[in-house]
Amino acid sequence: MNRAMSAAASGMAAQQSNLETIADNLANAELPGFKGSAETFAALTDGSNGLGTVATGKHLVFEQGQLMKAGGPFDVALDGQGFFTLKRPDGTFAYTRDGEFHRSADGAVRNADGYSLVGVKIPSDALSVNVDASGRVFVDTANAKHVAAGRIRPAIFMSPESLRPAGSTLFEATSASGPATYVNAGGPTTPKVAFGMLERSNVSVIGAMMEILAAQRAYEANAKGVQAADEMLRVADNIERS
Repeated sequence: MNRAMSAAASGMAAQQSNLETIADNLANAELPGFKGSAETFAALTDGSNGLGTVATGKHLVFEQGQLMKAGGPFDVALDGQGFFTLKRPDGTFAYTRDGEFHRSADGAVRNADGYSLVGVKIPSDALSVNVDASGRVFVDTANAKHVAAGRIRPAIFMSPESLRPAGSTLFEATSASGPATYVNAGGPTTPKVAFGMLERSNVSVIGAMMEILAAQRAYEANAKGVQAADEMLRVADNIERS
């Protein structure tokens, strides 16, 4: 009966971890480029008998979110795999699917954290900006039209699910993910750059709410298992004393 209580308690702990993961997904569901996570579980056994369940951690889900029309003058999205590359002040790189950028005084295109988009520099006299599907950036100035201002080249990873989260929408390369490989966008097998668009989070609010209900039911079922095991122990103890 101690084994039954332990198995049910392990199920409660696993579902608690699951609920925390789903809640984090929901909290970030409105962030452009956010990628949700899913909890993974494993059975606990002694070789032949089941001893319960354990949460083995969460993994990133890189399913693409829907592209939506955006109002920012420097907003872009990737239609397909890959990431934007950002350079941080310390010289290290971060990767993101969030293409909500702004131009700073030095001409760099930056995200909300101030990290600069690699490969693009907007001249101070630019009147308008355009980005084609291949990631080439052009500006119009008072004196010239269609002036090249850099190129966005998506970063591709062999194992993107092994990237390390470095913020709500930022990731860092790891030995498991492999190094970034840069490709030219707009090709038949490479992602396209969508200017004036942003990628929605890939978290479905309705789907996440359903997952919460399922996890709560599983938690409650395991809690009843703990209560039943505790009652059986109490009865057994009374029988032993009588």
